[in-house]
Amino acid sequence: MASKRIYLTRHAQGFHNVNDDYSIHDAEITPKGHQQSLDLHEATKDGLQQTAELIVSSPLIRPIQTMLIAFATLKSRIGDRVILLPEIQEINDLPSDTGSPRAVLEQHKDFAGVPGLDFSVIDESEERHGVAWTSKQGFFHPDNIPERAKWVRRWLRDREEQEIVVIAHGDVLEFITDGFFGTQEQPWANAEVRAYNFASEDDEDALLVPLGEVAKEGEQEGTSSDLK
Repeated sequence: MASKRIYLTRHAQGFHNVNDDYSIHDAEITPKGHQQSLDLHEATKDGLQQTAELIVSSPLIRPIQTMLIAFATLKSRIGDRVILLPEIQEINDLPSDTGSPRAVLEQHKDFAGVPGLDFSVIDESEERHGVAWTSKQGFFHPDNIPERAKWVRRWLRDREEQEIVVIAHGDVLEFITDGFFGTQEQPWANAEVRAYNFASEDDEDALLVPLGEVAKEGEQEGTSSDLK
């Protein structure tokens, strides 16, 4: 599926990145992360944001905050709707990698009243997998990440949109792109966008093919998997 393009993005710097403090629950972006998001917007507003058709974000706070700043032009152009997809949440069960309940997100100071944030997908996901997305159990257990990453790739491939922007996290992006840890020569930086397409229309794993870096406005901050 050479015509279909997926723009995978790691969130901007979060407070948990500053001192590798993964005890911070659902960490927000830092002032530096805010600037990285502004810089990412400047780098992409006249390119992919003029052609992409869909935004998909992890429902953790930092990717949503990154998305609202970095992809503001795209969000406005496509009519505001953003799919908040729990399946692309971060992997590990530490506080920093664990999301907040829908009710908390809807009342967050940066999200309340913002048009287009589709929180209903959180409920649909929990019904689909039979477990709360914040539980880190069942489908969302860290041990099940290869299967979850494959589910995400197939979900993206099955979408009708031909250009999709995805905002997620360093560890889960490695699994989505490679299927397992340790194969990427270059870890994901904060506020980095890389382009991919699919190897074929029907392979079981819906493998992605890298097309290259689109933009990178942050540094290669660590992830909670670096603790292992």
